[in-house]
Amino acid sequence: MLNAQPGIEVVGEAADGREAVRLARELRPDVCLFDIRMPVLDGLDATRLVAGPGVADPLAVVVITTFDLDEYVYGALRAGARGFLLKDTGPDLLAQAVRSAADGEALIAPSVTVRLLQAFADLPAGRPVTQPVSPVTAREEQVLLAVARGLTNTEIADALHISLSTVKTHLASLMAKLGARNRVEIAMWAYETRRILPAT
Repeated sequence: MLNAQPGIEVVGEAADGREAVRLARELRPDVCLFDIRMPVLDGLDATRLVAGPGVADPLAVVVITTFDLDEYVYGALRAGARGFLLKDTGPDLLAQAVRSAADGEALIAPSVTVRLLQAFADLPAGRPVTQPVSPVTAREEQVLLAVARGLTNTEIADALHISLSTVKTHLASLMAKLGARNRVEIAMWAYETRRILPAT
């Protein structure tokens, strides 16, 4: 399916999670696509091994799952995944997620995002969250919320009427202030601090 997409080449396939990690480390693809339910080593552990906090040169990972397993979204994102899609995702959205991950952006299925927000709304208040090393500016706050809603850099630039390079500058500043490694962790911080709440 992905091989038919322009600009995308499948360079390896694995029968289980352990083999997927081995191939990922050996081939160093632009993006790894992991199933949450891989045998031997599941998608969360595989993601952690190639993209987790302790990995010196992390790879981009997109995780796919089914509706009944979307409680693993938070764990996958914390493990380092840049995207999270459902197995019934069409080829166009899957290709978009792969391209986004390769570009350093994140794509999370809209229905998964809604459930993720609901999960955070259900968490008890008062959980300690990382505080920024310096105050977040008003414009950075706008970028932060846009990232948490799943907008791409181009969409953020259009929505805020700023240049693409300015968006990237704000993202770099947010990552430095929040100690985040990528835009997914920026979004997670927005969820954790309840800057975005599910619709009631």
